[in-house]
Amino acid sequence: MAIIHRATLVPTKVELIAAWLPAQPWFDAPAGEVHPVGAYRFDDPEGEVGIESHLVEVGGRLLHVPLTYRGAPLAEAEEWLVGTTEHSVLGTRWVYDGPGDPVYRDELARVVHEGDTQVRMWVETPEGRVEREPTVRVRGSGADDAGAADAGVVVVREPRPGADVASARTLTGTWAGQDEPVVLAYLA
Repeated sequence: MAIIHRATLVPTKVELIAAWLPAQPWFDAPAGEVHPVGAYRFDDPEGEVGIESHLVEVGGRLLHVPLTYRGAPLAEAEEWLVGTTEHSVLGTRWVYDGPGDPVYRDELARVVHEGDTQVRMWVETPEGRVEREPTVRVRGSGADDAGAADAGVVVVREPRPGADVASARTLTGTWAGQDEPVVLAYLA
């Protein structure tokens, strides 16, 4: 279960993504305004790392940007650093591109392997916790083969309906306006 604080982030997640995208080798388009489409979350079993994947639209293209949020820098992961943000409740958060964070990779592999879904999200309010409906619903395919747990994680950066992938071990998602499941990641 993910607990979401009512907080201010400076810079915002969208601002971090917008500043980071142009430097990515897989992003081959001119920078443009980033429009959020939806997001989904996984849980860190240790409860230390926030795991949230964003679907954003930039210049007519749908992009998949998994992020992790940490209370301290991740050792030897500078190349995966998206930036830092000031969270009004949690303080400074180091934000990483998910594929570079072992907590993200392990949790994504587990979700795919077990055929699991995104976590339930709860927002802290003055009246108590209120459940938030997800804007993206994901599901792992399940994998009976023993190698699934050791497989490499591949994030589909530009997900498209009907796109072929090199694996049957997938994470698929749906969101408003996209009722047919789309592959968002897979185990190679």
